[in-house]
Amino acid sequence: MMEVEGSSTSMNRAPDQPSFLRSRRSKALYQFKQQKLPACKPVLTPASVITVFLLMGFVFIPIGFITLRASRDAIEIVDRYDVECVPEEYKSNKLSYVTDSSIPKNCTRYLKVQKHMKAPIFIYYQLDNYYQNHRRYVKSRSDQQLLHGVEYSHTSACEPEESSNGLPIVPCGLIAWSMFNDTFAFARESMKLKVSRDNIAWKSDREHKFGKNVYPFNFQNGTLIGGAKLDPKVPLSDQEDFIVWMRASALLSFRKLYGRIEEDLEPGNVVVVNLMNNYNTYSFSGQKKLILSTSSWLGGRNDFLGITYLVVGASSITISIIFMLLHLKNPRPYGDNSWNKKSLSS
Repeated sequence: MMEVEGSSTSMNRAPDQPSFLRSRRSKALYQFKQQKLPACKPVLTPASVITVFLLMGFVFIPIGFITLRASRDAIEIVDRYDVECVPEEYKSNKLSYVTDSSIPKNCTRYLKVQKHMKAPIFIYYQLDNYYQNHRRYVKSRSDQQLLHGVEYSHTSACEPEESSNGLPIVPCGLIAWSMFNDTFAFARESMKLKVSRDNIAWKSDREHKFGKNVYPFNFQNGTLIGGAKLDPKVPLSDQEDFIVWMRASALLSFRKLYGRIEEDLEPGNVVVVNLMNNYNTYSFSGQKKLILSTSSWLGGRNDFLGITYLVVGASSITISIIFMLLHLKNPRPYGDNSWNKKSLSS
């Protein structure tokens, strides 16, 4: 029995490696530890540096013009309505106007189309000076409750909107409580425009972050009402305006998608917007804007990327010209790089 075990052990043992392989590996390990392995060590001559900067400029500037042109192809109509939609007698005290539920909040705005706008035309609302990135505000939510509903009870992070009248709030937290509640209706020449509010939220959010069997419960039933109310008969996964709002912004000025106009708008058309000016931005000097925007192959209108490419390209060409003039005025002899060749050959 012992002989069989010994024979099987000797059979499974790997054969000894040749001595030249062991010496090669030990030599490579020694060179690695002593930083003597062959390496690429380019010598940056004035000509190579100038060439690199010129190439960067010649590549970046055309890309910048193309990107900027694509951004300008997207047409936008921006209308700030928070000031104009306050009655004249409340101009000096806007807060009392928006907090008084007995005062009608309906308002009509007229947007003139200057250029042809091809459907779909995206409808955004924009809020300025609104710090959705505040730490306490961002943490005041329960992702597990949004997914599983009332059965998830660990919602202490939602304070002060965790419960009301001794019952849990679904959805809880300050983000849900402060949901945007202005509404918009669009018409052209007394004909109502077709507006779609489907698929305005991310598909991943609808399917994986908001439960299909989670319904609003005890929401906006407290003494202090924040923003919009939710339909208690519709699951959270189907209330897309709420899903859009729950994706908090990182900046103090942000836009959120409201819907899409499914008809083309021609130059000279006047879009009549009947809105309800419900949302309170007056207590913190915020602003509200309505945006109609088309899109290009690059997305919506945003000149930042194109301007960045142009600035980097122009700076690269300017630097290359400066280096070229300095090199022509005060040329310097190249240093001896024989040490580099020796290290590569060894």
